[in-house]
Amino acid sequence: MLVIIESPYKGLVKSNVSYAKDCMRDSLMRGESPFASHLLYTQVLDDMIPEERTMGMQRAFEWYRCADLMAVYLDKGVSSGMQRGMEIAEKYRIKIEYRSLLNGNNC
Repeated sequence: MLVIIESPYKGLVKSNVSYAKDCMRDSLMRGESPFASHLLYTQVLDDMIPEERTMGMQRAFEWYRCADLMAVYLDKGVSSGMQRGMEIAEKYRIKIEYRSLLNGNNC
């Protein structure tokens, strides 16, 4: 199953990247094939430059057409970027599943 991972990036970036990696691991351990654009694209684009942030998000949204599921990890809240991703998922009629690492299951 191809799964888009949504978790926060902006703000406490170091902590959020660590959390996103944990989310990726959780997805992998469920037998899924996860994609977290905020871990990949921020390695080559500067999230602090609005044009590059927008470009990264737009390119990530192209992948959504192939996704089977979006997993939204809620332990750190829902950021504006996550909210935008969820709107695109709804547009493409991708199932959205809400998850938590803290309680070890889906919300």
